[in-house]
Amino acid sequence: DEEHGGINVEGNKNEEGKEDQQGNVAASEKEGSQGGMEESSTGRIGNRGHSRDVGNKEGIFLVDHIQWPVEDLQRGCSVTAELMQSLTRVFVVSVSNTFYPVPEEAIGVGSAFEGWSPWDWDGVYRVLVPLNPPPGHAFHLELDSAGQMAARIFSVRVQLECTCEREQLGEELLCFLHHSQKELQQKHKRSLLETLCTGSYLDVEKTCRWFSQLVRSSWLHVPQCYSWHLVFQPCSRSCRFQLSRGNKSLMVEMLFGLRQGDSDIFVSSQPTEANATASTAWSETYAVAEVKFFGHIARQVPCENLHLKCLQVFTCVLRGTGFSSSTWKTVVMHVLTTVPLSRWSRREFARCLWDIMAYLRRCLRSKRLEHFVLGNQRLPAAICLPAAMQRLEPLNLFEHLARDLVTHREAMRAYGQLRFRLWVLL
Repeated sequence: DEEHGGINVEGNKNEEGKEDQQGNVAASEKEGSQGGMEESSTGRIGNRGHSRDVGNKEGIFLVDHIQWPVEDLQRGCSVTAELMQSLTRVFVVSVSNTFYPVPEEAIGVGSAFEGWSPWDWDGVYRVLVPLNPPPGHAFHLELDSAGQMAARIFSVRVQLECTCEREQLGEELLCFLHHSQKELQQKHKRSLLETLCTGSYLDVEKTCRWFSQLVRSSWLHVPQCYSWHLVFQPCSRSCRFQLSRGNKSLMVEMLFGLRQGDSDIFVSSQPTEANATASTAWSETYAVAEVKFFGHIARQVPCENLHLKCLQVFTCVLRGTGFSSSTWKTVVMHVLTTVPLSRWSRREFARCLWDIMAYLRRCLRSKRLEHFVLGNQRLPAAICLPAAMQRLEPLNLFEHLARDLVTHREAMRAYGQLRFRLWVLL
């Protein structure tokens, strides 16, 4: 079938079941003849000597053969989390008597903190540092982007508030609205509008420069300074630095965000194509909600890491097909909310892989893959969304396939290649 890359993708569930059986027979034969297959990537497939499931007539895939540097990921996440806890304690003291933003405890985001690593992972451990307004200030988020986008763009308007009747440590708090400029100058106090804003809006680049200076001045006050060497990396919209100790090194990137109400959705300093030129543009991020989702799933499935191993398999075989790691992540998250979690067990591993492929096929044929957070009614109740976001229509991430038939044909051909690669792998 030329349109579908030479692979028949029109089969029904019975056909998929047949392929499942064929794939597992191939796995058994491969195990007996060559001792397994290895895929060089962040994930690796190889024979570790566990053969208790070999020859099983159901053709159970050896989950134990899916390996990736999970211990290294956990170690890197642990080091990053401990460092951020130490820095946060120093930050709170440093800004306690100023009118700069107040950092909260950092939140680990991205694939490393979700427990897996795509083959194209850049090796950077990312954390999101929520910022609260200082006394006498308020943050108001204003949506800039027209219509729906995968990452909506916001501006953060800073507004002064009266603090005449408030006290801090038993002393009357300065009020930028009602105290005279002379009084403010005598006490060397400047509002956030005068330091980190452009006009009335919080500036991302100014905030990042201030925060980088804060990290520099705080480094000698944290315990980690005696065992790690810190070197800053240039970056205008985040604070990125490398930690090194002997022959070990770790890259950490601190992004800054503002929480939308009491939800798990933030606007962050992380750049996108849409906000690359505007220093006052903050992009909406769903990274915290996604980390929370993966944590929720890990507590529900019979095999804690099975869904992560599914992701690892697909990121190993997708290279050169045009499908990104983020696409696979979205597909797997949707399957986790549609397939009963009781089926995510070792004995059903191959079945789960084919379920994911079947879901992708339906999305490609309908030219529609919905954003996992925006407009999703299947999110666990543990993930809190802003009220306005709950009313949004689901965003179609495959809209470009509906607009361009040539792109759609290429995507179907890539799907055929992936399906064949998975069959060979199994």
